[in-house]
Amino acid sequence: MPEKLPSNAVVVESALRERGADGEIVVLPEKAPTAAAAAAQLGCDVGAIANSLIFDADGAPLLVLTSGAHRVDVELIARTAGAERVRRATPEFVRAATGQPIGGVAPVGHPAPVRTLVDNWLSKHEVVWAAGGHPHTVFPTTFDELVRITGGTPVDVE
Repeated sequence: MPEKLPSNAVVVESALRERGADGEIVVLPEKAPTAAAAAAQLGCDVGAIANSLIFDADGAPLLVLTSGAHRVDVELIARTAGAERVRRATPEFVRAATGQPIGGVAPVGHPAPVRTLVDNWLSKHEVVWAAGGHPHTVFPTTFDELVRITGGTPVDVE
């Protein structure tokens, strides 16, 4: 991985600063497309990884920031979001909604705001790690900061 931040990570870093977040983007030596891969490289509990999952909720993007220890109950999320149909988004849908690739979707830095739900379970961790816009990048944050910087709604996801 190059020393220089990937362009998507630069956008995320700028969005973090604009929202008053303190965490610095960390470039990992290997891609971290899963919570387990990120946790292994960071030496933290998999539950402290905030997976950024984009869903297609009645045609609109819905970002669910879930603990790496959880699976999202799609029916529960649909009820919570007030959507008739929620399904996993295609890579093309994710890229169009976020400007970022699957495996690196950050909670911020998207071309337009994305409705966000934040897994309450993340509040159990003092430090939460979220993707930085690229599969090699992450940043440290907290549950409260994630809710604040995304305008997200705290929810149970399973």
